[in-house]
Order: sequence, then structure tokens, then C-alpha cells
Amino acid sequence: MGVFGANGEKGHPPVKPLRTARRLPAALVALGLAVTLGLSACSSDPAPAPDSGTQAPAGGSGAAAEALSAKLTTQPAAGAKDVAPGDPVGVKVADGTLQTITLTNPDGKAVAGELAADKHSWSATEPLGFGKSYTWSGTATGADGKPVQLSGQFTTATAKRQVSGSLNVGDNQTYGIAMPIALTFSGKVADKVAAEKALTVQTNPKTEGSWAWLPDVDGHSVAHWRPKEYYQPGTKVVVTAKIYGVKIGDGVYGKQDVSASFTIGRSQIVKGDTRTHRMQVIRDGQQIADYPVSYGLDSDPGRVTHSGTHVVMTKYPTYSMSNPRYGYTDVNVPWAVRISNNGEFIHGLAASVWAQGKKNISHGCLNLSPARAKEYYDSVLMGDPVEITGSSQQLSAKDGDYSDWTYSWSDWTKLSALSA
Repeated sequence: MGVFGANGEKGHPPVKPLRTARRLPAALVALGLAVTLGLSACSSDPAPAPDSGTQAPAGGSGAAAEALSAKLTTQPAAGAKDVAPGDPVGVKVADGTLQTITLTNPDGKAVAGELAADKHSWSATEPLGFGKSYTWSGTATGADGKPVQLSGQFTTATAKRQVSGSLNVGDNQTYGIAMPIALTFSGKVADKVAAEKALTVQTNPKTEGSWAWLPDVDGHSVAHWRPKEYYQPGTKVVVTAKIYGVKIGDGVYGKQDVSASFTIGRSQIVKGDTRTHRMQVIRDGQQIADYPVSYGLDSDPGRVTHSGTHVVMTKYPTYSMSNPRYGYTDVNVPWAVRISNNGEFIHGLAASVWAQGKKNISHGCLNLSPARAKEYYDSVLMGDPVEITGSSQQLSAKDGDYSDWTYSWSDWTKLSALSA
């Protein structure tokens, strides 16, 4: 309560004595005191009406609200069943602080967790198992200084089937500026929204990009991530698929998390024109080579080199090529760089040197002399773009795994499960 003056009003100075002493009747003194107290009460602010969580303070506006007891919330809630092991697990407290929190597995072992610095929340830091019962215990102290006990149990789901994922990129590797990230699942993903929410790509410098779900391959769901434009050279990339325990279908869950950290190397772009029979290599904005080439025979749809943005997928010092339709098998070529899954390579071929720079006679590949092919081969990074123009057919999504750049950015983003 506040300190009251001699006249009974809060904060007023004592009443000065009258200069002329005159004894008043007792009844009048009592009446004056009543009036004074009545005026004091009218001048105070009215006490607020109590709500569901706050009690009105005692003693008028200057009094502190009554302290509240701690209110605990768990995720999952006590009694929950069929909880996905990949769901967030934690405790939060309102009107208090957490003191001790323990989540125990069926073997009596505590699940690893972390208490927030402000002691208002606790989060599990290790994954839960499938088909297990977990028990909460612990204590929180409310604003009223009183302890509140935590208790309860929940049960995780039993998986009918688990699906794993594999990435096409690896730790500490360096890739070209057009490199797509491909995550291939070991089975079909029915709930692509849930799966995509578990996928993240972090870039430095920040790079705009999007996931897209491409057509299944032999019953395996496939998600790709590509930037809107080519990466800046030197970009650091971390991709994480936290799919363990994520429900991605009826009784189907992610099997394990996968991640990779890699770097984008220098910028190198091949620009080729089937009409000029040449290809230029542009590195960091400067042309470093201009090679005579023999492209695919444009008059034959089965042999034409497709126009469009290809991506270097892999390379081989020697590669055996076969195409029974055109009468050749096991033809070994040197310094082969694969640029699509439809049979297109950049490779050396001594037998076509006479046509290189003059005529297109290949079966879809870009033929160079063996020496020039070796020079290009040595400069290549997986993920380098190869931009071809001038032919009668366009590269499309059906032409292979790295067809990401055949989509416009608008069409690409529509393939995200989160685009709706």
C-alpha cells in the first residue's frame, strides 16, 4: 500500500494546525474525517476487472498484480499417439521458468535436449525412435515462486516403410555455376509438401532458388533445386534434407537425414552454334578458346544435337559408345564429357577431324580433335553450362536428369509442392 499523510490522503502533506485554536464538537470532527476519506476514494483510479489469467491488484493502481503460477505446454501433448519421430519435441513455460526437464525413452535413458538461455523453453536435440513410448518429467517455477511438476507420456508411430534420400552433390566438392541439386528418394513420396518442408538450401552470397518435383524415375520420387540465374563464382552452398521421421505418406516415413556442403568454382560457359560448326569457351567473362566442331547431323532427328542449356554431368578419360540403331557398338572415344542423358557428349574423335569446323556429321555429340578434347576436358567442372543454339530440335525435360535449365523460372517454381 502507499504511504498516507496525516489526513488520510495518499501523498498529501500533513495538515497544518489552525492559528486559532477552537475546540470543535466531536460529531463535526467525525464528519470532516468522513468527507476527507470520501474525497480520497473518489480521486483514485478504479481497480481493473480481473481477467482469466490476471487477478486485480490490491490497494488501487499502485499495487503490483498478483504473481501467477507456471503454465507448461509440451509438444507432443501428453497422451499423444502415432507421433512422427521427426516432429518437433519440446516444452514451453508461461509465467515462470523451467528448472529441470527430462524426456525418457523406454530404456530409461534421457533424450538429449537443450534448455533456452531464458529458461522459457526446452527442445530435444536427438531424433526419437519409431514405435516407442516417451515420458516427460521435470519442474518449473512460477512467478509466484511455487514449483509446478511436469509429467505425461506420448507414443511415436510405427513405420510401415521407410524411404531414404541420396544427393548428387558431395562434401567439399567444387561445381560449375549451373549445378543443380538433385535429391532422389528410394521410393515414392506421396506427401511432397511435408517432404519439401524438410529440405533447405543455404547459400553465401544469398542466391534465389527453388525446389521442383520432377517426374518419378522407376518409381523413385525426385526433387531438384536450382538457382534462378547461374550461381556467382565462389558461392558456398549447404543443402540439408532433414527427412528422418517425417511422414511422407500413409505409414511411410523418411529413413535418415542427408546433407552436403560444397562450393561453386569459377564461371565457365560453353557457347556453341551448330550452324557455324564452332564452340567457344568463356571463362570468367573472357573467351579462352574457340574450337572447330562437328555437331550432330541436323537432318536426322535421331542424330541432331539439341539446342538449349545443357549441364556437364560427368567426364571420362575414355568412354565406350554404342548405338545399334546406327550400326556401331563399343567405339572407344577419348576425353568424353557427358552433357545430357540422351547420349550427347563433348569428346575427341580423330576420324571426324576432316569435318570439324565445316560439317555436322556426328550422332548428336560435339566432336573435337583428341588434343582439343583433352584441353577442354582438363578445364571442366561438373555443373558447367553448355549453351547450344542453331539446331532444329530443342532440349527438353525428357532429355535427362539435368534438364533443369530447360524450364523458364516461372514454370520451374510452379513445380514446387509449396507453390500453391
